[in-house]
Amino acid sequence: MARRDLLTGDERRALFGVPLDRASLAKFYTVMPEHRSLIEARRGDANRLGFALHLALLQYPGFGLRHDEVVPDFLAHYIADQLGLRSSTLAGYAHRAQTRLEHAWEAMGSLGLRGFEPGDVGRALDVATEAARGTERGMAIATAIIDDLRAGRIVLPAPARIERIGIAGRARARKLAADIVVAALTPGQVGALDALLVADQKSGVTPLAWLRDTGDSPSARNLAGILARLSYVRGIGIDARVAESIHERRFRQLVREGAVAPAFLLSDYSLRRRRATLAAAMIDLEARLADAAIEMFAKQTGLLFAKARASQKRRYEATTKDVGRLMRMFGSTIGTLRVAREDGLDPWSALETGVGWDRLMGVADEVSAIADLARDEPLVRASDKYMTLRRYAPAFLDAFRFKATGSRDGVLAAVKLVRELNATGKREVPIDAPMPFPKSWKAAITEGGSIDRRRYETATVAMVRERLGSGDLWVEGTRDHLRFDAYLLPRSEAAAIAGNLPFDTDVDRYLDGRAKLLDWRLRRFGNALKRGTLDGVELRGNELRVTPVAATTPAAADQLDALVDRIMPKVRITELLAEVARRTGFVSAFPELRSGRTHPNPEALLAAILADATNLGIERMANASQGISYAQLAWTHSWYLSDENYAGALRHLIDAQAALPLTRLWGDGTTSSSDGQFFRSGRRGSAGSVNLHYGSEPGQKIYTHVADTYAPFHARLISATAAEAPYVLNGLVAHGTGIEPATHYADTGGSSDHVFSLAHLLGFRFVPRLRDLADRKLGTFEGQSRYPSLAPLIGRPINTSVIRESWDELVRLAASIKAHAVLPSVMLKKLAAHRRQNRLDFALQEVGRIERALFTIDWLESKQLRQQCQAGLNKGEARHFLAQAVFAHKQGRLRDRTFEDQALKASGLNFVTAAIIYWNTLYMGRAVDHLRRSGEPAPNELLAHVAPLGWRHISLTGDYLWQNTGHGVDNDGFRPLNLGVEPIDQVA
Repeated sequence: MARRDLLTGDERRALFGVPLDRASLAKFYTVMPEHRSLIEARRGDANRLGFALHLALLQYPGFGLRHDEVVPDFLAHYIADQLGLRSSTLAGYAHRAQTRLEHAWEAMGSLGLRGFEPGDVGRALDVATEAARGTERGMAIATAIIDDLRAGRIVLPAPARIERIGIAGRARARKLAADIVVAALTPGQVGALDALLVADQKSGVTPLAWLRDTGDSPSARNLAGILARLSYVRGIGIDARVAESIHERRFRQLVREGAVAPAFLLSDYSLRRRRATLAAAMIDLEARLADAAIEMFAKQTGLLFAKARASQKRRYEATTKDVGRLMRMFGSTIGTLRVAREDGLDPWSALETGVGWDRLMGVADEVSAIADLARDEPLVRASDKYMTLRRYAPAFLDAFRFKATGSRDGVLAAVKLVRELNATGKREVPIDAPMPFPKSWKAAITEGGSIDRRRYETATVAMVRERLGSGDLWVEGTRDHLRFDAYLLPRSEAAAIAGNLPFDTDVDRYLDGRAKLLDWRLRRFGNALKRGTLDGVELRGNELRVTPVAATTPAAADQLDALVDRIMPKVRITELLAEVARRTGFVSAFPELRSGRTHPNPEALLAAILADATNLGIERMANASQGISYAQLAWTHSWYLSDENYAGALRHLIDAQAALPLTRLWGDGTTSSSDGQFFRSGRRGSAGSVNLHYGSEPGQKIYTHVADTYAPFHARLISATAAEAPYVLNGLVAHGTGIEPATHYADTGGSSDHVFSLAHLLGFRFVPRLRDLADRKLGTFEGQSRYPSLAPLIGRPINTSVIRESWDELVRLAASIKAHAVLPSVMLKKLAAHRRQNRLDFALQEVGRIERALFTIDWLESKQLRQQCQAGLNKGEARHFLAQAVFAHKQGRLRDRTFEDQALKASGLNFVTAAIIYWNTLYMGRAVDHLRRSGEPAPNELLAHVAPLGWRHISLTGDYLWQNTGHGVDNDGFRPLNLGVEPIDQVA
């Protein structure tokens, strides 16, 4: 029978091994004064050193000096040096087993310890079970057992026994959780869950497989499919509150298994475990399907109005020549009438002669049509697509019960009326129908004296979309469409966190301090601008001119970059990944989603990762790989690859690269940048949106955060049409690596007043590249009159009253994000969705205007800041080229049908680029050492401009060979440099 492990080899060494670092040696193995007399009482140096080692190893790790144990030389030296002994004397210690045993008991007695007894197993098992309630990770479970034993002053049993107890505790925790979930099910629900695994006789597909198979591309057909699946899951009728009966992490574990386990595997589970897993999967699936339906409804409706606006634009463009012709006729008419009046002529005769009455009347309808076009609301054009709307809207409105703050909410009333009209088949809208629409929409709806059914229903659907986005309407049971307040911490919890926020939470002191600072900065800036002492900035009339910053990379740095690149080792991507895995241990961060065990075949794991990163896919990767089958890759991809695992493994790479000496020349991780990169998707069936900025083809963006060390520490897939600004802060507060950015650079697209505000409230310095200075006036507390020299640059005053009014909610919002209760993008998108600016949104904007004004002054006063921002953004943009080179297959298109699958590709791509950057940094350091030993100049000031982003020396495509990936390395595991190239001054 195969051995069942709780821990990986690295985890065993970390828990049970002797630490190597000097700080730990001093902490755990310093000989205490009270122990010296006991040690000195032994006879002979060997016994003294052996007894001292008993004392040391009983204290940490906690086993004592066991039989046949080999004491590390460095520990023997460390203890011996403190006692004035030679470590070599240990070789003569305890030839009698009885002596070692007596020393062990005496050392235990002196430390107040006792041995692990059979009666302790039950308590250890309880501790393991409690720890396993919230995790599958063996490290956490074993640590809990060890901590409890140490607290009880009990000598640790053998590591294998601790692991067996941990495995038993984890199994018991799984069983207890399953029992609780199954106990909450009715017989009917149990039967419905069992039926999920029974294949249909005609199609051969199980209901479970059908429920999982949804498409993300926005269409009425896909939305109908999602709603049908949602109805099926709701029919099973499992109360979502069942999830609250067990630990959240244990429930998430059941969900993870239920989301990927095929029907045949679930059928092999025990009855209790299978039903619990399926129940959790259905609870989660109901929420995910509901969110997916709302998102697709929003996309469909948004697309309807986007097409309406595009149609209106095309019609405007088509009438350009006609408008010119009609305006010239209108000008002639005015001129004729003016001359007739001045000369006392009959205006009708003059008009007939000068223009022609029939000609004038002949264009009346044309003028009226163009006038109608000019005043057309997008609603009118959107309602022309009413039959398209009818294909999805009625079913969607029937599928959900929307909620709002007030019971008399106008949109809810309009939805109720539309439902009644659809149910009864009535066509006419009552004259007293609720009208929760903008004034211009009301006019369009009631044009002609009665209510236009098409426009009314289209307007209602549009308002539902808008209000769901803002959180003013919500649906219980979803995750992304709850009421706005549901995402924030309770006020009492937020107040406890507020004291640790990086700003003065007293509104009066805050506003007073910012007002004084902004006033001083504006006056100083105005004087400098008047004197003309600002480098690259001047005010010409009312126009502020800023000279673009020039590139700061020395030519010698480009030469050094070329030489370093040429002597880098030639390597296959398979060899590179295997070496990075060996050096960083990232494989341990990809545990199986069920058991938490590491992959038994690391090559298959690396191949699955590379299939994601290169966009090759697991089937083609299996065909291109030797010794790895499709079944292995499919299993690995389902059970070992997840966004969570990718994030944990990325942490290994980022931290490992930060520890390399060369990395420090590029930065210390305190600055970062972010930018979006567009990837086209397949034309049919795959998720994607059309953003005309990138052309007419659909696609998605990967929004990536890159540290000053070139490390891509966070990546997120977003819609091609999504604004980038809401996602700027996500990577700063939720990346989970050792990078700690304090200053963050972004392009103009990532800039908004709201981001300025939240960045400041969260303690980050936000530095976007400013390109729209003429359109962004500076906010002030005092108004224009106080700064006459800056009058062209000054906008409206800061509205301090709205800040005071919403200050508590601003603090609550900042505290909620700081505590990771909600992502910044979620709140910023909801605030942006309000048609009418709500008070919190307005207050956040006003705080942002203060911070933007202060930053703009920084930007204009400091050419160095502009150069630093440009350099920071260049690092992220340069990484885009590496990402494009890696993501080479399928023409670099994201062809996956679902957003989740595409997001996994984005995570894999970011992970492999991080692995390449780590490997390049490692070998660039070796290349630089070689150059310096050879007398070639490689100064640090030039190396600061040499990036670890090259891939010319890496074979990214072809056959993927996973066997013998260590071939050609030296005794230290390094590959030889590619030497024999020209001196640096000969490299172009």
